[in-house]
Amino acid sequence: MAWAPLLLTLLAHCTGSWAQSVLTQPSSVSGSPGQKVTISCTGSSSNIGGNNVNWYQQLPGKAPKLIIYGSSGRPTGVPDRFSGSRSGSSASLTITGLQAEDEADYYCSAWDSSLSGATVLQACG
Repeated sequence: MAWAPLLLTLLAHCTGSWAQSVLTQPSSVSGSPGQKVTISCTGSSSNIGGNNVNWYQQLPGKAPKLIIYGSSGRPTGVPDRFSGSRSGSSASLTITGLQAEDEADYYCSAWDSSLSGATVLQACG
């Protein structure tokens, strides 16, 4: 069975002149279905360095869903292929065993953040 490419776009939006990007993510990450992929989120001592990080998944046409809380906690019902970690002023979301259903928008957030960066994750196989 041929795998269609996955495109996971991590986007964030805000309004108001006060908003600024304080968390950064790589512009792209790629992996094949079944592989482990990691998306990083880098901040500073005032956000990730001193506070926990949450990760959200937004499937097409649906509201964002919390998939990682407190940097590494996983809510009931979230597959265990999703995991999170934090070290210093950086955090990571890891998907172990990438699947087609993981196609979504993903957001990282920390206490004083207005925006996360954007990461494109493509799986080809």
